[in-house]
Amino acid sequence: MRIETNSTEVAIAHVPQTSYVKPLNPTGLSAKSVLSIQRTTAQRGLVIALSFAACLVSSSTLAQTANILNPKSDSPDVPRKRKAQKKIELSQTKTDPFAKFENLRPKGMWLGIPGPADTIDQDAGGVRSALANVGIGYVGWTQNSFANNLLPNAARSTIANQLYNGQNPTFNTVNYMWTTYDLSRYGIPDGQIVVAAEQQYWTWKPGGPDRIGIDTISYYQTFFDRKLEFKIGYLPNQNEFAGTLVGGNAGANVFGPSANILFQGGMSNNPAPTPAVNLKFNVNDRLYDRVSFQRSISPDGQFVQLTQNPTGLNWSTPNAGLLVLNELGYKEKAAVGVPDTWLRAGAGFNNSNYNNLQYPNGPRADENSFYYVAADRQLWQTAAQSSAARGIYGGFTVMYAPPDLNKVTEYYELRLYAKGLFDSRPSDQIAVVATDTVWSHFAVDAAAAKGSLVHLDSKAISATYTAHLAPGVYLNLGLSYIDHPTSITYTPQTGHALNFSASTAVFF
Repeated sequence: MRIETNSTEVAIAHVPQTSYVKPLNPTGLSAKSVLSIQRTTAQRGLVIALSFAACLVSSSTLAQTANILNPKSDSPDVPRKRKAQKKIELSQTKTDPFAKFENLRPKGMWLGIPGPADTIDQDAGGVRSALANVGIGYVGWTQNSFANNLLPNAARSTIANQLYNGQNPTFNTVNYMWTTYDLSRYGIPDGQIVVAAEQQYWTWKPGGPDRIGIDTISYYQTFFDRKLEFKIGYLPNQNEFAGTLVGGNAGANVFGPSANILFQGGMSNNPAPTPAVNLKFNVNDRLYDRVSFQRSISPDGQFVQLTQNPTGLNWSTPNAGLLVLNELGYKEKAAVGVPDTWLRAGAGFNNSNYNNLQYPNGPRADENSFYYVAADRQLWQTAAQSSAARGIYGGFTVMYAPPDLNKVTEYYELRLYAKGLFDSRPSDQIAVVATDTVWSHFAVDAAAAKGSLVHLDSKAISATYTAHLAPGVYLNLGLSYIDHPTSITYTPQTGHALNFSASTAVFF
């Protein structure tokens, strides 16, 4: 398990857990039979959802392809409309040479990945244009991070015995390559296929571990004039739900530790994508309801998930079941006099077989859940006429998970950040984030009973500055003070940390 505080991560050694399920049930079946039936039901439910989704896609695709192949289906106005649209696209291309790539950027995520204009290669040699002409787009990037505790007497150890990120000087690199294919050229509304890979390496293995495998394999399209968005495949739902990245920009590379509750609850992420069907219902331009039927990651944690399935291609891992996610949200982009606003609330329900912290000697339980509420609001626009998104923002996050099945049971975050605060640095970001991570009282009591020094929570405050140095090049510098950076148990030497962090993100 790990806790990430902006660019600084506080990782926690995994503590083996066991769980308890009531030995009797109304049906008279054994616990083993009940769990088997539940797993089978969950798997059949996911297969039915996948089959239904595939029928939707194939029906829509066949109908729209038939229209393309049958010229008589076009009304007399269609050729004129197409010519008018081509004129508009040509006009946009003349004013913005990168506009023609817009439809090739990954769709359906809250995560903001820089477009071709903000890459180091842009359209050098016309390679990107040549690929775009046949419907292919791409984006790749590398993130390299370093963390080190500046406090003296930090109980330095060997890397193998390290308890948290930064206790010893710690380095990690994460590298991505995404390729998209435009299906709208065949008449499929907003249609897109994405195939992406991810590779990561850590000097401190519990922070990772090392892996190379898929990040995403997905099919996306819209229905009913974009009222319904549909995505299916191996998905990292970290990029689809909750919004754990301060400022929403991958270049800023500022992640809050709130993601820890989501991952222990089974949500998939970039190193651990899983099969899923995602549906987003757009009530209007601002209100939405997003639902996912996702194969859970391992209930034993991220480290176990990556160890058992490093490539990400396996359908499932031991004890993993079905996770159902739902998020209601209100999102409005900044405009002149209109502040950027994003409100969201969500829940996840997971029938995976979890170890039970309340009854450590009993069998596994299968009724885990988590809940979250988050909000971000632009408080002041610094350059409304030229760039409405620039300004000062405030936000908060509150998360909860039941303490009997989850080591992290509560999480609170307050954030204040600025985008383009200075005219001379219009795309830099500054962030100050305060967090409080609360541990399960069952886990705390169990550790105290063994005579260990324990604490109920871990508080942190972080300040980071992200400089946009050149197209596609970002540098993030941060300083974080963490009260109790380890998990639950600690020693006097590991009671506090002052982590300096530095990271780069380079996009191509």
